[in-house]
Amino acid sequence: MRARELTVEEAERPLGWRYPEPYANYDVEGALGRDLGFFAVDDDDGGLVGYGCTGAEARVPGVEEEPGTVDVGYGMRPDLIGRGLGREFVGAVLARAAEADPSARLRMSILRWNDRSRRVAEAHGFGVVGRAGEFDVLVREAPRRADGAEYRPA
Repeated sequence: MRARELTVEEAERPLGWRYPEPYANYDVEGALGRDLGFFAVDDDDGGLVGYGCTGAEARVPGVEEEPGTVDVGYGMRPDLIGRGLGREFVGAVLARAAEADPSARLRMSILRWNDRSRRVAEAHGFGVVGRAGEFDVLVREAPRRADGAEYRPA
């Protein structure tokens, strides 16, 4: 999988994605917006797998901007969830997010009940550092782990 810029048409076209319960709160109503930090993630055949975003669009209420930290969010196409693609998909999102500032730490917020998403984040070196409302806040330091080794995604 690889991340890429959204086309103008993709950025302006409402996705209308509907997720099964209990994931329905992730439904995507409107367009993504290239100017809002969104980007696409494609599979090896060029098919849209999902999207990622950085910055303000990735933050939830109660999480403030921090210098040296890139906030990351993502959404996989509803028909692809639960098929074992999460680790590779999130890896592509994180690689894109880290490109702009490889020395920045990455932060994401995951609903506390979403064990599936948390396991994927933890496989990529994230750990819970706090809470914001219904969300756990997770961070991955970069580019070096606590033991001094360079971080390598799972």
